[in-house]
Amino acid sequence: MAESIETLQELLKEDPSNFQARRELSILLVSSGFNEEAEANLEYLCKYFPDDAELNYNLGIVYEKLKKYDKAKEVYEKAIQISPQEDFYYNLGEVLVDLEEWDNAINAFNQVLSTDSNDGNCYFNLGLCYFHKEEKNKALDYFQKAVGINPKDIYAYFYMGYIYQNDGLTNFAIENYKKVLEISPDYSWAYFNLGSIAFKSGEIDQAKEYLLKTIQYNPMDIEAYKLLIKICLQNNEPETAVDILVNALEKDENGDLYYCLARIYKNLGDDEEYYNYLKSALSNPYTLSYSKKALKNEFAILSEKIGRYEEIQPQKPAEDENVQNEVTNEEVSEDEYSQEESSVQQEEEYDENDEYDENDEYTDENSEQYNEYEDESYDDDEENGEYEEYDYSDESDEFDEDADGYEDDESEYEEESFDEE
Repeated sequence: MAESIETLQELLKEDPSNFQARRELSILLVSSGFNEEAEANLEYLCKYFPDDAELNYNLGIVYEKLKKYDKAKEVYEKAIQISPQEDFYYNLGEVLVDLEEWDNAINAFNQVLSTDSNDGNCYFNLGLCYFHKEEKNKALDYFQKAVGINPKDIYAYFYMGYIYQNDGLTNFAIENYKKVLEISPDYSWAYFNLGSIAFKSGEIDQAKEYLLKTIQYNPMDIEAYKLLIKICLQNNEPETAVDILVNALEKDENGDLYYCLARIYKNLGDDEEYYNYLKSALSNPYTLSYSKKALKNEFAILSEKIGRYEEIQPQKPAEDENVQNEVTNEEVSEDEYSQEESSVQQEEEYDENDEYDENDEYTDENSEQYNEYEDESYDDDEENGEYEEYDYSDESDEFDEDADGYEDDESEYEEESFDEE
């Protein structure tokens, strides 16, 4: 394929007006993941052939991959005006989901079903739209239709489990989560939610087993660690809790996990280790979802108590240190750039009295993770997605034996969302 791309590029150097070569090159570039190059070629072609439905459709696919959803919506709608086709409506529906235009997305998917009533992917996406419209009964109806057509649709089963769990119908929730695991035994979010249900039901050993499975398949599921540590402390197993956290931190530093270790050592009365891990937590603000202001106050009180006064230097994420040196012609995502910029800003503003949202990972409506819904099984043009976790805030303090005025909101259920690569 690389040779074909080079051949077509050579042809275009000799004759930039060779539209057929440019069209073929555009398709190859899309297939090879060179989306920016494909975008430039397709935009060029669309200027000369504005009424070519396929060109507009392919340009929409590229915009979608580049997360330029407004532009994708525009060209998909134009392609539909020129030549209404199922694929055009389907892709438009997915973009409208990304834009959270639920009613318009429903109309688009219904257009597909008007000509193909056996499209399980459309039923799933309709369920997703009604789920976000908080019309849970309709959502369940469409998820049921999706699994009726495709009995291995783990995402439909997962969402049904989530809805039942959220409504307190735990038996139905468990049934659907177990369906997920029958089809995909390494599906960590199903293990987490089963663990949450078991914990709420007082089945502590069962909860612990599910949570250990969660971190086996998703070693950095922070909410799973938090709940697992809570169980270990309730069972008077602080050594086990320490071992679990230290093992996780060997894989990747994380502010939340450092703070969990700090609190364990506080409970054990070991002020030195408490101090060290609290300092490490504050040194990793990019992965710290607890209130930074509360932790700073806690650190100041502890410093006064033990007579240690050390300046905290927030660390940059590891990738930031290498980005400027390693980037040549490799593609770097917008997220990496924004992370680098935010790390500089965070370092400058670290002494301000701002706070982290304790539920940011799962509830920030502006979070890219939270807002995207996609998976390979629903879009042949996309890669595997990642799946987000649902936030359920527990009223209790995770470390409720402490009386320092700090409360921790614990995320107990995980909701999946489809994250476009």
